[in-house]
Amino acid sequence: MSILLEEKQRAFAELRDIKANLAARGWFPATSGNLSVRVGSFDPEQFTFAITSSGRDKSVQTPEDFLLVNEKGVATEATSLKPSAETLIHSEIYRLTGAGAIFHVHTIFNNLISELYGERKSIPVKGVELIKAFNIWEEDAQIEIPVLPNYAEIPRIAALVEDAIIPRIPGIVLRNHGIYAWGANSFEAKRHLEAFEFLFEYVYRSHLLNKGL
Repeated sequence: MSILLEEKQRAFAELRDIKANLAARGWFPATSGNLSVRVGSFDPEQFTFAITSSGRDKSVQTPEDFLLVNEKGVATEATSLKPSAETLIHSEIYRLTGAGAIFHVHTIFNNLISELYGERKSIPVKGVELIKAFNIWEEDAQIEIPVLPNYAEIPRIAALVEDAIIPRIPGIVLRNHGIYAWGANSFEAKRHLEAFEFLFEYVYRSHLLNKGL
């Protein structure tokens, strides 16, 4: 699949801006997290995306921050860089949703809430205004955000993605790990990510209030 130079440059520029924005919020502690943007045309069996390289400090900008990979998570250009260890999860989400961007961060609240509802396998949210960020407009809407186990072997997690995806919920949480949020483009994926993080904090703090803590 041929990728134009300007498509690659545009994707890297988008990722650079998003990375700086989210790093400033402290959402990439200890080089954690990963970001990707799909590049060029899309077919579920053949596509390309730009993704953060593994082990980089996301609070700084370097020429080695991103690379292009194919639908199998293999670099499409000669490089010594390694894609994020979780590239296969991105690949599955792209294949199944046709999304344009996927952002994955580790925060205190997405870890706490995933542990609180880990055995339930979903995080319930009801009647919170920010649900509308997902284009869900019914009054007093209720959603369930999927939670998957955080296996050490990434292929085991990737194999669970298809059954976990709920079409109207653009995100999946790994237990004690973090959130994968996606959208049609970088703007939408960022909006969804911010909404998820707000909802996680809201649900967790509500839980504490109900417990009288």
